[in-house]
Amino acid sequence: MLKRLRLQFVAVIMVIVTIMLCTVFGMLYFFTRSSLEQESFAMMRAVPVGIMAPDRPLAPFARPGEQQEQVRLPFFVVQEAEDGTLTAAGVGYYDLSPGEAFDQTFLQELMQEVERVNRPSGELKQYHLRFLRVDAPFGQSVIFADTTSEQSTLNNLVKNCILIGVLCFFAFLGISIKLAAWTVKPVEWAWQQQRQFVSDASHELKTPLTVILANTGILLSHREDTINAQRQWVENTKEEAGRMKTLVDELLFLARADTAHTPAMLPLDLSDVVMSRLLPFESVAYEQGLTLDSRVAPGITVTGDAGQLGQLTAILLDNACKYADREGRVLLTLDTAQSMARLRVHNTGVPIPPARLEHLFERFYRADDSRCREKGGYGLGLSIAQSIVETHKGKITVRSGEEGTVFTVLLPLNRQSG
Repeated sequence: MLKRLRLQFVAVIMVIVTIMLCTVFGMLYFFTRSSLEQESFAMMRAVPVGIMAPDRPLAPFARPGEQQEQVRLPFFVVQEAEDGTLTAAGVGYYDLSPGEAFDQTFLQELMQEVERVNRPSGELKQYHLRFLRVDAPFGQSVIFADTTSEQSTLNNLVKNCILIGVLCFFAFLGISIKLAAWTVKPVEWAWQQQRQFVSDASHELKTPLTVILANTGILLSHREDTINAQRQWVENTKEEAGRMKTLVDELLFLARADTAHTPAMLPLDLSDVVMSRLLPFESVAYEQGLTLDSRVAPGITVTGDAGQLGQLTAILLDNACKYADREGRVLLTLDTAQSMARLRVHNTGVPIPPARLEHLFERFYRADDSRCREKGGYGLGLSIAQSIVETHKGKITVRSGEEGTVFTVLLPLNRQSG
């Protein structure tokens, strides 16, 4: 799937690049051609018809299909007298190579083509000439301009554009391949993390399901026993079902966070929210032989969702109690720093290696690679905590050293809290 995604990314980029190159080169060709054509007509309009010297011979033009052996004139004028006599005269560059003047037959062919076109100006592509009709005091005059040099310029432009286009195409192809690999890399990493999580979650769900099924089988095989006699199996089933519910709840929370679901934000007393979630952990700390201390400043108000902020406090306290060393200490403090409410949870214990510290808030990540079952959790708690903080426009950081690990949360104070 990822390989296909990379190929699609490269294909889309190259289609866009091709369209852009074709558009740019097409516009360059169009404007260059228009500019040359306008310059040609401007030159033709500036020709002083009727004052050219007819006695100065012009080099003959080749007819269609004939090889041009002599240098062409940039432009010349054909004048038709009242008796039908055609006279050709050059302007500017003329008689650049030796030869005879235009014969009447060829001039008549040119005039017939002009009459056939029946427009004041136009182009005779078979002769590589552009013409412009003008009025003269002694008869009709037609100015012809050679387009060979223009066509040569345009042909060279096309060749250069093709060469540059091919070079740009392959250059962008190489860049797009590198860019595709760099762009898809986070997706590939997330895909691998999700596959790892699905594997872990499947194992975690399989274990309680197996226990529940086994307990149910035992209960059904002792139908005559009372509930109190089989209390052990009932309580164990309830415990395993609770573990499954925790996993499902965490997944649903992250799914709602991914859909940009924002809870109702109301002014609330963060001090009360923190204290309400702190009390249940006193018994947890006591059972684990930990010292749980708190320093909560009263009256700190923020704008947010009480349920989510309470969940944030519980996640940080639960994490601290799990990874504190034996007979260690957990300290929760809540105070203000400038215009922010500052919540800190510190626990003593083994420092987290810096290489793992930067991954703590990633989904499905657990610092303990062995995924010890006694630690519990699915690697989603801190990711949920970060999601809650970001929803409340705050910031969460972690620092770990010899003195232990400290999680710090900064939340904007309510403007009315002073």
